[in-house]
Amino acid sequence: MGRRYYCDYCDRSFQDNMHNRKKHLNGVQHHRAKKAWFDHFRDSAAILHDEQAKKPCRKFLLKGICDFGPNCRFSHMSEEDLSDLKRQVEDERQHREDSQDRIMPGRSIEDWLSRREKKRTALSSNGDLKNKEDSEEGQAESDIPQQLLSFPNLPPSLLPPPPEGWKVKVNTEWG
Repeated sequence: MGRRYYCDYCDRSFQDNMHNRKKHLNGVQHHRAKKAWFDHFRDSAAILHDEQAKKPCRKFLLKGICDFGPNCRFSHMSEEDLSDLKRQVEDERQHREDSQDRIMPGRSIEDWLSRREKKRTALSSNGDLKNKEDSEEGQAESDIPQQLLSFPNLPPSLLPPPPEGWKVKVNTEWG
C-alpha cells in the first residue's frame, strides 16, 4: 500500500508522494482548515478588533444561518455577543493590570539575581547562607520574584527547588 501522509488540520490521509502532498498543502480546503485551527488560539482583543471592523452579515441576521459560515467576510456576532466580548477583553486587561500591581515594584529580576550571587559567594567564603543584610529583609525578600513564577504550567526542570531542597539518594544503583 505504501506510505500515507496524514494532515492534522484537515483530518485526512492520502498516499504520500511529492505530487499529492504539494497539491494538498496548496489546496483551499487545507488553507481554510489551517486558518480555522490557528483562529482557536487568538486572543479576545484581536477577535474583537476584527469583528468591529466587519459589517454585520444581513443573511445571518435575517435567517440565522449563512452559506459561507466561518469564511464569511461579514460579522456573525450580534450586539449582545460584541458587548460580551468587550466585557471579556476589559476583564482580561483589568486582570493583567492587577497582576502587575501585585508584583513588588521595588524588586526586579536583576536585583534578585545579584542578591542570589552575593549569597552564593558568602556561602562559599563563610559557609553561612544568610548575611546581615538578608536577615533584616526577612523571608519574603529571599523568595523568588513573582515575575519568574507567573508562567503557568512550567515543566518540572524549570520550577524552583523546594525550600527544603531535593532529596538525594546516596546508594543509587545504575542498571
